[in-house]
Amino acid sequence: MSVNTIILDWAGTTVDFGCMAPVHAFKKAFSNKNIELTNQEIRKPMGMLKIDHIKQLLSLDQVKREWLALYGRPSDENDVLSIYQDFETYLFADLAENSHLKPETKQAMRKIKQLGYNIGSTTGYTKEMMEVVFETARVEGYHPDYVVTPDDVDSLGRPYPFMIFENMRFFQNRSMAEVIKVGDTISDIQEGKNAGVLSIAVTEGSSVMGLSLEEYKQYSKEEMEQLNQQAAEIFYQHGADLCIKNLLELAELLQEHSTLQNLQIKKEKIQVN
Repeated sequence: MSVNTIILDWAGTTVDFGCMAPVHAFKKAFSNKNIELTNQEIRKPMGMLKIDHIKQLLSLDQVKREWLALYGRPSDENDVLSIYQDFETYLFADLAENSHLKPETKQAMRKIKQLGYNIGSTTGYTKEMMEVVFETARVEGYHPDYVVTPDDVDSLGRPYPFMIFENMRFFQNRSMAEVIKVGDTISDIQEGKNAGVLSIAVTEGSSVMGLSLEEYKQYSKEEMEQLNQQAAEIFYQHGADLCIKNLLELAELLQEHSTLQNLQIKKEKIQVN
């Protein structure tokens, strides 16, 4: 059965090279509670519903110890909500500025649409956050056919598969074999695998790579290749079916291989350039 629907993540995949906006907001929100997190700690749960992301960070052993030392008790639901409120404040303050398209997005999406594919999307952002992100992307020339947030599936975001299923309902897909999920986080891969669809990871500008566009450009071509390979290895360790450098590579794959079977055959031959 031929693939006809591509479901894309947002931050780190189509917009916000390096997935920087939420990292900065999480760091500031936890700093307000006198908890200093590393970027690596913050990025590990990236892609989840943001309030679930905060719960994951609070469950880190070091964070639990620091919280107990600071406040004399474990964190509770009120603390989660307090951190989330601060996170939202910081995120909305610069969300539009940090939602610009990644360099290849507009060209790649034009090619994919010309090939006749549906373009859906899932995200860890809430509906209110996505209104800001979507408008910035729309102005710059990217507007997928459908957007699903955790709010649309009773807050059962990644790694649950329900946002993918909602896309499939909208596009009236008859089989998982018609769908490909593309993202830049481990949560994206888990979402795709849990939905039973082909799961492709983007390495360049991904949360896993963890570099802003400015930082990435400072590396030589050879160093960039190594960074992409390192990210791909992490994605494959977590179950990715394929890894691509960027969305232009996805467009090329879709042009060359029109069926899921061909894409699976191609898996072992794909290298991150």
